Amino acid sequence: VVYNISEGLTQQLADEAAWALKALHDERRKFNSRKIFILVSSVVPRAITKLNKPQEFTQREPHPKFGNHKKLEKLVLTLTNKGKTKLRGYIIAAGLQYGMGENLFHYFFKISWLMQVPQVPVFGAGTNYIPMIHVYDLGQVIQKIIELRRGPTFICAVDDSKSTLEEIIKAISDVLGPGDLHTSTLEDAIRKGGFTPEEVDQLSIDLRLQTSVMNDILDLNWRCKTGMVDNIEDIIQEYKDTRQLLPVKICLLGPAAVGKTTVAAKLCKKYKIHHISVKEVIQEKTVGGGRCFRFSCCLVENFQHFSFFLWQRDMSGAGSDSGGYEEISVILKEKLNSKPCRNHGFVLDGLLETYEQAKMIFSDEEPEREDSEYVFVLDASDDFLKRRVEGLPEIRRGERRYNWDEFESRLVRYRELSKAEETLQDFFDHRKIHLEHIEVSTDDLEYTGVMRKITEIVGAPKNYGLSPVEQEEENRRREDERRQKQAAEATERKQRKEALLAEMAAQYKDWQENLFKMKRQECELLEAQANPLRNYLMKFLMPSVVEVTTDCLKIKPDDPVDFLVFTHTHAHTHAIGSKMVEV
Repeated sequence: VVYNISEGLTQQLADEAAWALKALHDERRKFNSRKIFILVSSVVPRAITKLNKPQEFTQREPHPKFGNHKKLEKLVLTLTNKGKTKLRGYIIAAGLQYGMGENLFHYFFKISWLMQVPQVPVFGAGTNYIPMIHVYDLGQVIQKIIELRRGPTFICAVDDSKSTLEEIIKAISDVLGPGDLHTSTLEDAIRKGGFTPEEVDQLSIDLRLQTSVMNDILDLNWRCKTGMVDNIEDIIQEYKDTRQLLPVKICLLGPAAVGKTTVAAKLCKKYKIHHISVKEVIQEKTVGGGRCFRFSCCLVENFQHFSFFLWQRDMSGAGSDSGGYEEISVILKEKLNSKPCRNHGFVLDGLLETYEQAKMIFSDEEPEREDSEYVFVLDASDDFLKRRVEGLPEIRRGERRYNWDEFESRLVRYRELSKAEETLQDFFDHRKIHLEHIEVSTDDLEYTGVMRKITEIVGAPKNYGLSPVEQEEENRRREDERRQKQAAEATERKQRKEALLAEMAAQYKDWQENLFKMKRQECELLEAQANPLRNYLMKFLMPSVVEVTTDCLKIKPDDPVDFLVFTHTHAHTHAIGSKMVEV
């Protein structure tokens, strides 16, 4: 059973470890074989103890603020290793651990890798010696104890290094960061560095320990016997691999006006990598080096026209000296090999057009194993590119060298260079990098389709993600987008509802009109059907009724109804009889 309390001990973990140890102790007589309980503690509780007289490290009492460590260590010594008991316990006082995720030293690795500050802070004087051990070597110590089942109860697990805090941070900064340091207070470690008081205690210890006992007994196969400083290159590689901090290197190729600069800016924002354009790099170098602005502009123009000279040379068969462009390639190579670009990656914005240019900027060495290199060729038809340039304002055409004659010349040159004997594709094929061709066929200013294809191939960003400030801005942006989306959806729902109501109103109006027409037609039909009966009544019945009614009014009988019936019947019978006489 192994319990690791070397990097922090909560009350819950202390209670759990004590319970496990007591349970093993209670059941020790039932064991068929010897059981081992290993408590991985830390050198810190004893290292910060102040002594009036020098004593052996193992005889030091832990500092009172590490009371739980002391109780657990005492419990291990009390309940194990007595007589012929089958429960044996070991206490490993480990140095500060590094390797893989870097643990306590991660802050210094991160701030160096980010390259956001010109100097890496050293908290405190930095002259204190810190005992350390690689996590792999600490794992070996535990494994050897389990395998050998012998050795002293208390083992101090540290490597052979005798490095100060400043030397450790300097090594990290030199290889991974800006290389410069500045001294800061221990309070700043808590306030700015995000360290806890316990972690500050660990960074403040000053102790040099010997490892002869551990080396003699355990015979380790060390990974970092001489410490972090001597093995900093390997440690940094472990750090990058463990945290997947791999540089993303992207090269964008394509004809003028296809959108390389816009896509490059979007990729840099998404992957948090550096935008490399020949104009910016050369001006940055020349201005920073004290060169005049006119000289930097000349260098820019020279490099931009370099492919044109190579094209003319190939077309004419004449020789050409590229020595005038060596200074340009040196500046660009220096930028690409800078720590920010090596740490994070970059996007080359239309930098290359010819095989010769690629050879001048990139060495013939194989790319490093962790690099993620991608080459994307953005292409479009000549007609599409010409229409796009024609649609640009005159000022933007001038800024981008898109005046008509020069643009057509650049377009023809690009097409001819792609048919040369040695092309850029040949260069990247030699480096085993596959070119991805992406067709640009629409005037999508956001390049949504292009970005989707590129991100599907490149994958997720390989960095630390957003800082707290950036995360807050991102959250605010997402909240704004959410609100805008909700407002748009509400407006759309309202419009759909209004359209539906208008449609229903129109349908109801049509229904009412149709119903009115149907009723009118029905009335007309009924009226037409009733005309023969009406005519019959008016011709044969109504005259008799009018006559009898008139007589009734004159005579005024007691029973008008009987009178009408009798008179009508008599008249009807008389009429029939008259007809029979006539016959």
